[in-house]
Amino acid sequence: MNRMRATASVALLALLLPLPLAVAGTAAAAPPPAVSAADTGVVLPELPRPTGRFSVGQETLHLVDRSRTDPWAGSGPRELMVTMRYPAQRGTGGPVRPWLTAEEARLLLADRGLEQAVAVESLTGTKAYARSDARPVAGRYPLIVLSPGFTVPRATLTSLAEDLASRGYVVAAVDHAYETSGTAFPGGRVLTCLACEKAGSPEGRTQVTDNRARDVSFLLDRLTSRHPAWRNAGLIDPKRIAMAGHSIGGSAAVAAMAADPRIRAGIDMDGGLFSPVPAGGLGGRPVMLLGSQESRPGNTGTDEYGWDPNWKRLDGWKRWITFDDSNHFTFTDWPTMSDQLGLPRSSPLPGARSVDLTRRYVGAFFDQHLKGVPQPLLDGPGRDAPEVRFHTP
Repeated sequence: MNRMRATASVALLALLLPLPLAVAGTAAAAPPPAVSAADTGVVLPELPRPTGRFSVGQETLHLVDRSRTDPWAGSGPRELMVTMRYPAQRGTGGPVRPWLTAEEARLLLADRGLEQAVAVESLTGTKAYARSDARPVAGRYPLIVLSPGFTVPRATLTSLAEDLASRGYVVAAVDHAYETSGTAFPGGRVLTCLACEKAGSPEGRTQVTDNRARDVSFLLDRLTSRHPAWRNAGLIDPKRIAMAGHSIGGSAAVAAMAADPRIRAGIDMDGGLFSPVPAGGLGGRPVMLLGSQESRPGNTGTDEYGWDPNWKRLDGWKRWITFDDSNHFTFTDWPTMSDQLGLPRSSPLPGARSVDLTRRYVGAFFDQHLKGVPQPLLDGPGRDAPEVRFHTP
């Protein structure tokens, strides 16, 4: 199997494996302190605090696209669950919402084979920072759409979403119906992964990618229309929109750019490009490929889904960056949560460092391309980040 077939399958197959997986011969460093629930003894992980100057507000949207039949259910309209995060006034808003609901947590742990190792309460009680319904800070902010990996919920990108919002972005993290182990929808419904039965082939993965691109265009329509679906949509600057995604969500970010010119920039975090970059490029728009140590040039495969052949078609500003000692989940909340839960590490890079590097490079990319603030961090390696590699295929 060539590498982007491994990373092509990283977007699917690796996500179907229990997580995290121990790496033979890897000595795990002592995990950082975790918060414990005094009444139950359950370990409650704590996500790293956002680094920006703003507090963070959070609201949840349920969106229904009645113009499309759901491709996985074969009936009924296409539905999305979206968590909106935004710069908020300090001291406002209600409690922080659970990282997952109890049923979402139960289904995710069962999907990973971790029912006996991790308590449901550890996931529902994971500490985050966005306050529900907090009052927004007046202004107009760039919008970033985040799409998670296949089978995992949008909650897995919470650390990144909260950090971006604290730095002055509106962030829309999306769960695509029937593509996770379990996502709670209104009416007490929890939709499970019907797509898992149909996405095992290259054609199926392309269908997931293209379908997500259509989801995102619908989301942008609903957030930027004259009668938007979100009450705080006036915060969004419709001329500064970008997208990032993990795994197949990263593939969808590039596909959404190809399909929707409103998306000015995109980041693919370790996902195979199941909808290849068009031969004519992306109109000069910037793209960053941010990968694990396995996603280096010459190691991503030569088929149409690989980063190597698609790199040549990217016709604007572009970077190919990898982190040493990392793995496919480095760009999500999982590493820092796993460290605190005492689970075996799947790569030597500590969880807190994984979050720090991901936030730093993703934030720099959007600051440069949506806010026009030059970022020397993106020009090449730095002494303060020896794990980071810049590649020029």
